[in-house]
Amino acid sequence: MIGRIRGRLVHKQAPVILVEVGGVGYELQVPMTTLFQLPELDTEVSLVTHFVVREDAQLLYGFIDDRDRSLFRELIKVSGVGPKLALTILSGMDAQSFAHCVQRDDISSLTALPGVGKKTAERLLIEMRDKLKDWLVRADEQGDERRGASLDPFTDIIADAEGALITLGYKPQEASRMVAVVNDDSVVSSEELIRRALKSMVKV
Repeated sequence: MIGRIRGRLVHKQAPVILVEVGGVGYELQVPMTTLFQLPELDTEVSLVTHFVVREDAQLLYGFIDDRDRSLFRELIKVSGVGPKLALTILSGMDAQSFAHCVQRDDISSLTALPGVGKKTAERLLIEMRDKLKDWLVRADEQGDERRGASLDPFTDIIADAEGALITLGYKPQEASRMVAVVNDDSVVSSEELIRRALKSMVKV
């Protein structure tokens, strides 16, 4: 089991990043909430990980902290929720925001995520409520103290943002509309544009 990885960040293109450790490049899939907090390229990064072994592939998922990884592991235990959908959920909201969704029985915010239908959202609320009960108290006391990080812009901000949203499961037309709604002169990176687009879809 690979539980943590630390090395040089050499590539990031949502939802995949590449971390070089001792001359070996490890490909990780990360949620947008982690991507937004990554350092600049060619600097050191440390992520907690979850390793999935399938008959046709070996996949490594990376997270900025233990809370997001813990939520990811609980999500994939829910019937009908695999790693891909769990990653999509964590791209739309971090662990604390998801916990608050469960606390408020907020189905609408969950169904705003691609791939999450009403039945899946209801199942998530039911199955995750007891699991997150104790964590909710700690989250409310601690608040969200995640660090910020500088981001390097991509060459084509709009195209990269739309491409990332499509990768997450949004249809091309829907991704274009989401980006157009939140895009303005203050946007300086595709990460910022993706963050705004996802926030406009999920009210948490």
